Amino acid sequence: MILMRIIPPNSIVSASFTQNIADLRARATVVAEESVTGQYADLTKHLGGRIGDAMIGKKALTDIEDQRSLLGVRQGRLDLVQKSLAGIQDRVDGLATQMLSAIGTGDYHGQSVVARDAKAALTDVFTALNGRHGDRFLFSGDETATQPFAGTEQLLADLRTIAGTATDAADFETQLDDYFYSATGGWQTSIYRGSSVATDPDSVTATDPALVELISGLAIMALSGSEDNLALFQQNPEIARSGAERLSSGTTSLVNLRADVGIIQERVAKSLETLDTEQTILNSVYNNMVGRDQYDAASELKQLEASLEAAYVLTSRLSNLSLLNFLR
Repeated sequence: MILMRIIPPNSIVSASFTQNIADLRARATVVAEESVTGQYADLTKHLGGRIGDAMIGKKALTDIEDQRSLLGVRQGRLDLVQKSLAGIQDRVDGLATQMLSAIGTGDYHGQSVVARDAKAALTDVFTALNGRHGDRFLFSGDETATQPFAGTEQLLADLRTIAGTATDAADFETQLDDYFYSATGGWQTSIYRGSSVATDPDSVTATDPALVELISGLAIMALSGSEDNLALFQQNPEIARSGAERLSSGTTSLVNLRADVGIIQERVAKSLETLDTEQTILNSVYNNMVGRDQYDAASELKQLEASLEAAYVLTSRLSNLSLLNFLR
């Protein structure tokens, strides 16, 4: 008895190759992605029961990025605050000494020159305190959307009024302190438009004693020259001297304020360094779990491409075959 080998119909063979090609293409797509990302595409299949640990690691890395973003915002604000305060310190540097020298030698012309410079410096100080980070005004306390100062004109006008009503130098000083340091004084009710409250611990407001003392001294000096020629100041040169001393003391306090800001800056920088270390460790652990060798993936991809090419060739040949070809 002769047994005859039955040849499968061409359509069955072709369908088999078509499925193989589809499988190869799907695998090639996955491997191509893995060769680029350096991670297994199907983490659940790769990790099995360890997928939970991988997800926890991924969440920790995401949290680090969120913290880094927040710290970056803090760092940016603190840098601008520090630059503003440094600019104020540089701008008023030497003015108090120049005023005291002019008063000490009876040089009223020199005193008037310093007064004009003090008036210009006061404008520059207000400009610096109007600094902002994005849409946030840096020295307005909790009123971050409000520009703290409009200009120096109203402040100087108020001090001229005080000088006109004060009975003597002591009365002027008393009214001046009430104006600048009282919650109901002109400084907080008509000049400074921000909030004296700052819930942000990094914040510096224009009601900070260092800035108030510096500005009050600078304003007194600005009115101490021939341009204003205030009778009370002419009769009591100690007022101008007091202004210079206020400016000097305020500048010293400003240095301390800048040091406080610097301490916060250092803490933020160290926090960022800590995050960098944590991220490096977590990345290493996470990549060991989910990572795929990109060279290995690229090699597999080349093999898949070669297999696909061969499959396409065979499929093409099969499409040209017929049952008659097989029987010949």
